[in-house]
Amino acid sequence: MTTTPAPQPDERRPGALRYLLAALPLLIFVALALIFWSQLNSGRDISEIPSALIGTRAPKLDLPPLEGATTPAGQPMPALTDTAVKGRLTLVNVWASWCVPCRQEHPIILELSKDPRLTVVGINYKDRNDNALRFLGELGNPFSAIGTDPHGKAAIDWGVYGIPESFLVAADGTILYKRAGPFDERTLNEGLLPAIEKALAGS
Repeated sequence: MTTTPAPQPDERRPGALRYLLAALPLLIFVALALIFWSQLNSGRDISEIPSALIGTRAPKLDLPPLEGATTPAGQPMPALTDTAVKGRLTLVNVWASWCVPCRQEHPIILELSKDPRLTVVGINYKDRNDNALRFLGELGNPFSAIGTDPHGKAAIDWGVYGIPESFLVAADGTILYKRAGPFDERTLNEGLLPAIEKALAGS
């Protein structure tokens, strides 16, 4: 009489589980890559990051000056304070000498500084004084006031993600528009200039 052997536990299951656990990081990576790819191809401008500050009062400005910087008249460049921008439609540009996109957008900032409707001021972010002066000496100084932010505290107050970033601030101190990343002709014509026109029409 033959006896049927008792069923043995499936020894393959622990091995399959190990393979699944080993493959899990790869599966997560692939899923994240697909999400990122879909965002890049969605047609949205990922540099147009919304800001919770738009429509609210701009953070207080009380930054020390960039020592050694001068105005076109040869006077010491004013520090960036609330007084420097009070009652004026103002573009606040966050920049640094080590920032390559800042260098790329600088000619546009220079042109904007010639617009009599607009005051252009700068926050020099985590920069060395001599490097910042060299940057302005080489490329030109578009700012009517410059404040230094060596530790990034002011940038945190303004909700800066990365530089360059620019904020259009109304004469009453309300933030109207934000640009994360460098300006180019398209973002200038489709973003900032219409915001300036709207602000002037509203005032």
